[in-house]
Parts: sequence; C-alpha cells; structure tokens
Amino acid sequence: MDATQSESSRGTEAGFGLEKTPPTRSTERIGILLLGGFSLMALSAMSEPLRAANLISGKPHYEWNLLGLDDTPVPSSSGFPLVTEYTLEGAPPFDMVTVLASIGVRDHVTQRLLRWLRAVARQGIPLCGVSTAPYLLARAGLLEKQRCTVHWEFLRDFQEEFRTIPVERALYVMDGNRLTCAGGTAAMDLMLALIAQRHGPALAAAIAENFLHPRIRGGDESQRMQVQWRYGVSDARLAKAIGFMEQNMQIPQSPCAIADMAGVSSRQLERLFQKAFQASPARFYLELRLKHARTLLRQSSESIQQIADRCGFSSVSHFSRAYRAVFADTPARSRTL
Repeated sequence: MDATQSESSRGTEAGFGLEKTPPTRSTERIGILLLGGFSLMALSAMSEPLRAANLISGKPHYEWNLLGLDDTPVPSSSGFPLVTEYTLEGAPPFDMVTVLASIGVRDHVTQRLLRWLRAVARQGIPLCGVSTAPYLLARAGLLEKQRCTVHWEFLRDFQEEFRTIPVERALYVMDGNRLTCAGGTAAMDLMLALIAQRHGPALAAAIAENFLHPRIRGGDESQRMQVQWRYGVSDARLAKAIGFMEQNMQIPQSPCAIADMAGVSSRQLERLFQKAFQASPARFYLELRLKHARTLLRQSSESIQQIADRCGFSSVSHFSRAYRAVFADTPARSRTL
C-alpha cells in the first residue's frame, strides 16, 4: 500500500486521495465502490463492457479498480465475497467513481462515506450510483436539481424521502457529472452509452454483439417488463386491469373501478381473471399486494405496521391473517429469512 499512499498524498481532500486524473491520460480510470449486498450482475454489467472495449479496440481505453469501506472482502447479494484493492482513504485518482449498492442501502449511510462522496464531487469527478446507490448520493446532497433514477423497487421510498429531487422510472440517467442507473442489466446499457460517447457507436455495437446483447436500450426506456410478459397474458384488457392494481397498492380499488379502467363490465372482468389465473380479481389483487409486502419485509427496514399500511391493510392483525393464509408464514418470520 506504500505506492498507493504516496500517490494519493499528491492531492487530497478531507483525507481522501481524490486528485482527478490529469486530462492528458488516454486511459480512463474508473473506481467501483462495492457496498455489502451489491449485485454481481450489476458489477459484471458495468465492468465487462470496459474489458471488451479494450479487447475489441486493441487499445487500453479503460482501467478499473474495486474499492471497499475497509480491507475485508465485500459480500455480494448472492453471498460471494470479493476482495477489493483500495479503501476510501487509499484510493488513487479516478476519472469516474461508481457506487454499487442493493438491499439494505440505508445501513451504509455513515458520515465517513457521505464526506467521501462529497469530496469526490468537489473534485469535479463524475459520480455514478447504481441500483439503490442513488439514495446515498441523495443523502450526501449531491442530487439536488439533478435528474436521476433508482431501482423500481426502491423508487417510491426515494420519492417520499427526497420530494424535491426529480426521479424518473428510467433505465439510466446522465445529468452532467451525475449518473444514476437502475441496476441489473441496465448497467450494461449505461456503459455502452458512455463508450459510444467517448469512442463511437461502432465500438459500443461491437461490444453489445459480443455479449449477445441484441439491442442497446436508451436510458429513458422503462425498467419493468410489460405486464403482458410478466404475467403471460395477451388480452390488453386484462393487462390494463393488472397495471391499475399495481399502481394502487396502498389504496385498493374496488372491482367496479378496476373494471371501468379496463373498459369491461365487472362480470367480464371476473371471467377474464378466472380464465387466466383461476382466481377472482379480488383474490388476484390481494395476492399481488401480499407479494409486494413480502418483498418489502425482506428488503426494507420499515416496520410491519408501515408495510401493512403501504400495501393497503387496515391493521397489522388484518395483514398478518391474510399473510399467513397465503404464505403459511408470518410477516415477522419472513423478515428474518
């Protein structure tokens, strides 16, 4: 670590080695900060296009380094630990810094990390937040008046906490020196867009083809798969009804309101759901809300009372009874799995 320390001591801010790489460098150096629970898919989707850019072009366009909060291996969401090369204090100069986080992002909110992110921003170094990491950029005060996105499962929480930040349901957003990405395979589309900007669309297309990625998606495309594909339905009326249910979890709508939205009668709606799912619209809606609640129990730190309210249940006891009936388990036990 001696070489790292001497390199970082050339220009530091708040104790961090964050002097921006001189613009004369032909190779862009990207720092990737891994936070516990990060997604291996998002990491690969970000780093593999960089490797392919070098390989296909025959030029060292990029180099990248993994950072951790300390010098211990960082566990991914699937449990595989990764060894990092630098800590925050020992980080060398970078041209861009990317933060990868996923489930439990609030657990990583510390003054040390927020100060480091602010120090990166003051150096004029582009900052990228992937999956739920935009939350950390927002907590550091680095997304004010900046367009951004975040993983769809965390979108509502983000909107409620940061009401003045314009967050979008996009795959990725590039707004000045702030880049945000919904995570997963969207990270590949973001990196391909950056490579196309810097080195031309032909190289980006060659990289996409190399990874059997048949189409480079634009940042403004929807994160979620269309309802028809997610539920295996072809009837547009049924898809419209399900979409309406998904948009109204906290205040459940009546079967009549759902039927009106879908442009059918209540009796027609009943027949459509029975044919497709062997369940009534009311039963399907209930299970939809309960599945959303199960996701929140496993991935958020909200109380069971808050989750019950967010999923349209009048009380914790009502929520618990419905949850046990569908999953043969309790909300409290699901939280510990």
